[in-house]
Amino acid sequence: MANAIDYKKEYKDLYLPKTKPMVINVPEMRFAAVEGKGDPNDKNGEYQKALGILYSIQFTIKMSKLGNNKLDGYFDYVVPPLEGFWWVENNEYIFLKDKSKYNWISIIRLPEFVNKEIFKWACDEAAKKKNIETKTAKYIKLKEGLCVQCMHIGSYDDEPKTIKLIDDFIKENNLKNDINEKRRHHEIYLSDPRKTDISKLKTIIRIPVKK
Repeated sequence: MANAIDYKKEYKDLYLPKTKPMVINVPEMRFAAVEGKGDPNDKNGEYQKALGILYSIQFTIKMSKLGNNKLDGYFDYVVPPLEGFWWVENNEYIFLKDKSKYNWISIIRLPEFVNKEIFKWACDEAAKKKNIETKTAKYIKLKEGLCVQCMHIGSYDDEPKTIKLIDDFIKENNLKNDINEKRRHHEIYLSDPRKTDISKLKTIIRIPVKK
């Protein structure tokens, strides 16, 4: 693991912002993605199944070094953090008590050597070895561009406090919120909620903007 690339450490501007809002221009990256709808806390819901699919694909790629299929350009890496785009129909306020109304795209960054062919192999391999359905998984390239981001520490339900900081920063810097059907509210989860005290959860909140 000593030589494994850790994207959080290599790209601190993307993964380790401060608790004060900052402007960032996010470059193009490739991701494994699963889109769905519903309460992320539902243990038997779409969201939990999506996470199972994404991590199965990721670890199939990462651990291919131990198998017979040597992937072109392979390098060892630490699996990047889970991320998610969130929205609700009719542009309702995104923080709802009824979480069943949420739409989301869950994503995990893929290393640069992964192309569509390698991704398809990983989906097929994960489906076979893990006995899971991976057809909902997609390989996407995404360039977010100009955004404002901020580290949120604490409960997900307390995120509106950090959103307020971001909104104020956007106005003070003559920027405009650019959330639309193509650019979504974006979160990056740096903590495992199963192992971390709720008061110490670290979540990057990223909002697309325009000048």
